Amino acid sequence: MSIRSLTLALAGAAIGLAGLAGTASAADQIYIPNLVYKTGPYGPSGTPVAHGVADYLAMINMRDGGVNGVPILYEECETGYKTDRGVECYDRVKNQNGGAVVINPWSTGITYALIDKATADKIPILSLGYGRTSAADGRVFPYVFNFPSTYWNQATAILKYIADQEGGFDKLKGKNFGFVYLDHPYGKEPIPTLDILAEKYGFTYDKYPVPPASMTEQKSIWLQIRRSKPAYVIMWGWGAMNATAITEASNVKYPMDHFIGNWWAAAEPDVVPVGEAAKGYKGATFNGVGTNFAVYKDINALYAAGKGTWAKENIGGVLYSRGLVTGAYMVEAIKVAQAKFGNRAITGEEMQYGLENLDLDAAKIEKLGLTGLMPPVKITCDNHEGQNPAILIQQWNGKAWEIKSDWIAADTALVRPLIEQDAAQYAKENNITPRSCS
Repeated sequence: MSIRSLTLALAGAAIGLAGLAGTASAADQIYIPNLVYKTGPYGPSGTPVAHGVADYLAMINMRDGGVNGVPILYEECETGYKTDRGVECYDRVKNQNGGAVVINPWSTGITYALIDKATADKIPILSLGYGRTSAADGRVFPYVFNFPSTYWNQATAILKYIADQEGGFDKLKGKNFGFVYLDHPYGKEPIPTLDILAEKYGFTYDKYPVPPASMTEQKSIWLQIRRSKPAYVIMWGWGAMNATAITEASNVKYPMDHFIGNWWAAAEPDVVPVGEAAKGYKGATFNGVGTNFAVYKDINALYAAGKGTWAKENIGGVLYSRGLVTGAYMVEAIKVAQAKFGNRAITGEEMQYGLENLDLDAAKIEKLGLTGLMPPVKITCDNHEGQNPAILIQQWNGKAWEIKSDWIAADTALVRPLIEQDAAQYAKENNITPRSCS
């Protein structure tokens, strides 16, 4: 099935998603393809994110006629979370409909595979809270953006939360933790940072890799955890792995309030299937959840008009909200680009400027109706992660997620030098001369 055919098969596609795009030429539209996965073991997690993005862009088309009157043409390409299919999707969509202005891979593996290709094509990659952490150094990776925070900074913030629970970082000395992770580039991404944190604070941690081919077979892992009794278990999971891990943790009577998932392991698909046993499980997040935000006046109007892309009762969850936030970041970056280059369809190179000069403070976010749903972000030439990476900790109460912390700042003093070191090594290995941001 072609990309076009796939989109037309979706509820509210082509004209519905693009609004005026049904009668506009490709040159008069802003083309945003989305690499999604709604099938396979990761489908329950990938589906809400995709609908959140689609709904926000559809809302902008219906309410505003597009971005400053320029309609968005949105299409999806199904990757199944497989790197080879993600690369194939990218190659198929990048030059369609006047050219893609931005790519969301929604996979760390796909992101790694696309960095060189997209940079050469001058199409920015938006890997919102995932992907290659050192791509935060915009001097080496001018076309990759991973705000509002990265995996390395998230790891430091989760550890800070644990330290706060225990009474300070000095209380971590001598403790042992468990790290349950998808045996995939995504799951391995925070390990170098955890190694440094362990040495700095005097704790140890055991690694428990979960093979992608057997995510629902974790009994042996949790039997080991039952024997070792780690003080806390941190999880870097995705898809079917998460609910399985939470189920097995309950089966071995591991204290759920000491089990903390990262921001891709703390959503409704991870806990609802587990039932009452998931109560107390915690996880990081960088976005709000629910429908009690001003933007839902317009999202509800979209559904009332029959142009929503999902069943309305499904909207408002953690991952759907993250999709909405992603759509908002993209639209606001397009506005920045249009302010410089004109209110017209922009190019990928111009979108790179928009993303690199994105500055959303609390007042701007309030005007968008997104207060509490998305954090402020300020991007610069050399910092594509943003200036103040932080997380919230949420806890599942059996029916909904409850925020259990204030914003927890990451240890950027520790992480930023690591980012620059890794980026410099990448530049050396790939004969890249870092650009000047002075």
